[in-house]
Amino acid sequence: MRRLRVLVLLHSDLFPPDEIPSQKEWEFAEWKTEFDVRQSLVEAGHQVELLGVDEDLRVIKDAIEKHQPHIVFNLLEEFAGRATFDQHVVSYLEMLGVKYTGCNPRGLMISRSKDLAKKLLTYHRIPNPNFFVFSAARKIQLPKRMPYPLFVKSLTEEASLGITQDSIVTNDRELKDRINYFADKLGSDVIAERFVDGREFYVGVLGNERLTILPPWELFFDHLPERTPKIATRKVKWDARYRKKYGIEAGPARDLDTATVDRIQQTAKRTYRALGLSGYARIDMRMDQSGVIHVIEANPNPDIGIGDEFAESARTHGLDHSQVMDKILSLGLHWDPPGT
Repeated sequence: MRRLRVLVLLHSDLFPPDEIPSQKEWEFAEWKTEFDVRQSLVEAGHQVELLGVDEDLRVIKDAIEKHQPHIVFNLLEEFAGRATFDQHVVSYLEMLGVKYTGCNPRGLMISRSKDLAKKLLTYHRIPNPNFFVFSAARKIQLPKRMPYPLFVKSLTEEASLGITQDSIVTNDRELKDRINYFADKLGSDVIAERFVDGREFYVGVLGNERLTILPPWELFFDHLPERTPKIATRKVKWDARYRKKYGIEAGPARDLDTATVDRIQQTAKRTYRALGLSGYARIDMRMDQSGVIHVIEANPNPDIGIGDEFAESARTHGLDHSQVMDKILSLGLHWDPPGT
């Protein structure tokens, strides 16, 4: 790929250091992904500028006018503290006529609204757990017969925010406690879906029209205490020390025959297209005891740091981190909003 001027949008509190950190500092740093992306873009020969963004769109326009980037590399997961506002930043870039990486605004909006995404999946006959939605602003009214156990999470927040071992509920009292927890702590509506007890898979997808489906990755809980629910809590996803303590790791899916791998990858492809995604995404799934694949959710613009599920799966597919960055850039350069 030709040398590009790349403007990287990131959260101001995740600005990486200029100097290469120690292995330990890098491994546990909150800015690890931001550091990895910048490093790989530079190693690929691109001219990189970083821009910290909080709640002012004008800084983006000013930086674009100053640096005249060929493309904006979007690492924002929220705007003004709202996860659902990231789609507006991308819409703003489209209105400015600027190329950007990652998912389009419509795909972000649909995926962030978990209930809407699940309705679309159901329409396209893509298996996903049945669900109920509860509003933080209304009195809790439970259906007469709830199909416990249920997995309770925020309707709109990402990155496993608020998910703990208590997210698996087995009765009305526990469900009401979790609904109140999300209402009080996050001000968030809740989605409670049937808990699929089984294996958890992540499948990376790259592409706009033509898609590259990466090998299935699996989350392993080999040393988790007995009777502890095997779910991706916030600690499991983001606390490297916790993962090391309990031997929780992700890696190539084990002991799957070719037909099952194909079913998983085809489900990921169908999900990506059904939700109108572009750029890159990770599709999270669970396989129950009878072998049925259930889509849990789609994650556009997932974590792409070195060592994370997406990048590691891409590496087994033959793409090193710099090549993944170039692929993401190329997809952004070739994406045009509908109607243009």
